[in-house]
Amino acid sequence: MNHPQNPNDPDHELFAMLEADMAADHAAQAAGGTVLDFDKARTARRPDTTPDADGDDMPSVYVDSPAPKGDAFADRWATARAAKKRPIIPAWAKSKAELHDAATWLGAHVAHTTGYHAVRAPLYAAKLLVRAPRGTARLVGGTWRWATDAEGRPVRASAVRREDVQDYVILSKRRDARVRARGAILLLASVLGIAFTAVLLVATPGWTPLAVATALAMALGVAGGQADQPLIERAVVATKVQRLNSDMVVRALGALGNAEINKALAKGGSGITFPAPITRDGPGWRADVDLPYGVTAVDIIERRDRLASGLRRPMGCVWPEPVHDQHAGRLMLWVGDQDMSQTKPPAWPLAKAGTTSLFKALPFGTDQRGRTVEMTLMFANVLIGAMPRFGKTFALRVLMLAAALDPTAELHVWELKGTGDLEDAEKVAADYGSGPDDETIQGAVGSLRYVHKELERRSKVIRSLPKERRPENKVTPELAADRKLGLHPLVLIIDECQELFSHSEFGKEAGELAEAVIKRGPAMGVILMLATQRPDVKSLPGGVSANVGIRFCLRVMGQTENDMVLGTSAYKNGLRATTFTANDKGIGYLVGAATDPQIVRSFYIDGPAAGKIMDRARAARIAAGTLTGIAAGELPEREKSTTGLLDDLLSIWPAGETKVWSETLVAALAALDADQYGGWEAEQLSSALKPHGVNAGQVGRRIDGKFVNKRGFDRADIENAVTQRDDKRSA
Repeated sequence: MNHPQNPNDPDHELFAMLEADMAADHAAQAAGGTVLDFDKARTARRPDTTPDADGDDMPSVYVDSPAPKGDAFADRWATARAAKKRPIIPAWAKSKAELHDAATWLGAHVAHTTGYHAVRAPLYAAKLLVRAPRGTARLVGGTWRWATDAEGRPVRASAVRREDVQDYVILSKRRDARVRARGAILLLASVLGIAFTAVLLVATPGWTPLAVATALAMALGVAGGQADQPLIERAVVATKVQRLNSDMVVRALGALGNAEINKALAKGGSGITFPAPITRDGPGWRADVDLPYGVTAVDIIERRDRLASGLRRPMGCVWPEPVHDQHAGRLMLWVGDQDMSQTKPPAWPLAKAGTTSLFKALPFGTDQRGRTVEMTLMFANVLIGAMPRFGKTFALRVLMLAAALDPTAELHVWELKGTGDLEDAEKVAADYGSGPDDETIQGAVGSLRYVHKELERRSKVIRSLPKERRPENKVTPELAADRKLGLHPLVLIIDECQELFSHSEFGKEAGELAEAVIKRGPAMGVILMLATQRPDVKSLPGGVSANVGIRFCLRVMGQTENDMVLGTSAYKNGLRATTFTANDKGIGYLVGAATDPQIVRSFYIDGPAAGKIMDRARAARIAAGTLTGIAAGELPEREKSTTGLLDDLLSIWPAGETKVWSETLVAALAALDADQYGGWEAEQLSSALKPHGVNAGQVGRRIDGKFVNKRGFDRADIENAVTQRDDKRSA
């Protein structure tokens, strides 16, 4: 064999050894030998059986199929079907809010820049006049150098130094030709310039020569400028925002101190992958990250402050979120250009004009990208929770104003803090109260009783309608518009609801009524909105917090408060309102308004602005003829306290009877007070007594020789309830 020369092996010793080995193999085969197949040998060494837990041999099972050569069609087809298609038109281009914001910003930017420079125009003119002499000198000097062919002077000087007569003669002739041609051009331009000046002075108005002279002076001033002394100042000083890239994300994740991430980033580790390119997403950057095995998005979210440090960005710019339709290790990281709490909040879209319908989506706030977040209140209830002074009442005010702008909606508003934060509701509300006193709280309970009673009436009305008018057995926009049916939206708003639910006398009843309204109200067109600054078990009954459909949690201090508002396991799943800082006022997690949880900053509407909106809402109600209750100067309809029911029952109780059927008691109560108890049924009596700890039981009677069992009550239970009530009042 012929091999190329190797300087390290001039005698070809290595190739000689290889040829000898190959010759030996051929000789062995010729002599009847065989070449060992290592794959077959390894297979032969594998046991056909493996011992089970009892030591018996069991057939071996190979769980991994052999890798196919190339991608099978079925695998490629499955991969293609599972692939996530990126939208043809990006989301920002389809968002009217984002386009409006961009156009608004551009208009404001142009207006600001124009105004800034217009104010400084005299200063710019003065600078140009000062620079005009230097510009004139530069123009004259440049023209002279061009006319005399000064640029060719170094070449001719070089020919002289070389004593090259031939080159010098050629260059001189070319120079003379250029000078003659350029001199002619200059002479012609001078003649035309003088003629133009004469015409300008004689045949044009007096301001025209001045304008031309000014323009000429400005042009000479521009020519006299210097690079280190710009004429025009910047109207906007841009802050450079660094582009987010994979190196920055990996560096930040590596700084979190997570052991699995450190192993993945170490030499030989699997690393961190990005399933999609890092893209511009609104006023920021979006990065989708596949974390190392065993690391979840929640592990990153709970270290948000350290992640922001690793990215060298303010904490309000860094928003890691889980991707709920993917695996637990998929992280969506959005990094904004500006701290969310520092951006100027946009105006509420309904602040200046317009009415609403509670059956449609209503603007509530904006997300990190500045996009409007909407909320549909019909068929839902709302719970808002936060620490004091973090925007809870302002968020509730937005929803209250949206409901008020629906002329068909009946509002009952109770602000139990007593500072008048929702006082403008009195202009449109059927019932309103403010304060933490017993009288106001009793009024709020009365509204709850009224709403609870409305559930019974509305359910009967819906059942009485033909099937074609109630296809889903719930209130529709068409049914709500028919005022004769009384199925218009009914909205009950209670701010600082902890004052109600923790009340010693009315708290238990209020909790049970609120739970019933939350469970049954949405289908009947009844909406309950609650806000609290103390989301704990005592202040927020479990049945209430567990059944609310829409939840908005601003900053809270602990996991318990977080899960009381956002729902069980919210903290575990990465929805942590505890990570909001003191600067994040009005910012919270919104759950239930969309498919996925959202980080939302509610619109800010101050007191005077709210008053103007309420004036507009009142005018719309007057025009529609729907102004009722306190807003119309009428005494609101409130259900009487059921504490009087106990005394009424004892007063009508049949003598000598310890247990009485419910239907007998209902009939006697109706005879006592038809206005209050007329139309009551046995079930309604049971509901009214339940908050007092009095439950119905089986009561047997012998009728015509037959023993009959019906639901009824024991007088001893009624007397015990009265005793407990009186003890609380004394306390």
